[in-house]
Amino acid sequence: MGRIILLCACVGVWLCACHSSTDSSLQTQQVSKDSVQITKLPAAYQNHKFDPAAPPPTMPPLHPGEAAVCDADFIARSSVGGQTRRTDSTHAILTITKVLMTLQLQTNIWVPTDAPQTIADHEEGHREIAEYTYQTANQIAQRIASSYIGKRVDVTGDDLDVASNQKLLEIATEITNAYTTQINNSPTQLLYDQITDHSRNGVIAKDAVDHAIKNAAVEAAPAGN
Repeated sequence: MGRIILLCACVGVWLCACHSSTDSSLQTQQVSKDSVQITKLPAAYQNHKFDPAAPPPTMPPLHPGEAAVCDADFIARSSVGGQTRRTDSTHAILTITKVLMTLQLQTNIWVPTDAPQTIADHEEGHREIAEYTYQTANQIAQRIASSYIGKRVDVTGDDLDVASNQKLLEIATEITNAYTTQINNSPTQLLYDQITDHSRNGVIAKDAVDHAIKNAAVEAAPAGN
């Protein structure tokens, strides 16, 4: 029996400087090629063998009854730039002008040294589902980032530069959170485990992966939907 851990983490939020402006004619920014930049890094993968009697400290803990684990980490780093128009000494309007996102999928599989091939194959199936989901990660990020270009927010504070930078940080985190919510592949992973009974019923992992990917939207839907 194995387990898939799905982590969608913002491991770094980068902040672009906010430039002050007194130009009251600043208009809502149109989404241009340069205003949104999505960098999708290749999926990274490592397969680890471990001694069940002495699991390494870097390995996620196993729950009772589990023999192996697949740790799929969907990572997004977001950076937001903007321009402020001061309305008085303590108030400004901040317009988002640029969003940069760097995406990556990091997958680690942990299988005991004496595990049968069925368990190893099962964990590989979880990896394949994660990588299938990652194929459209840049499209998800592009859609989210584009929706923020031209967005205006009110800024208040004695130091408007500091307040604007803090607001940009909050927006960058908001963008990353939206990505981590939408990149969700839990329904597919859960259906895969149901089909295979966590590798215990003899169903071929590859067949189960194909079925889960094609049918998760229907079969994993809540009852009554």
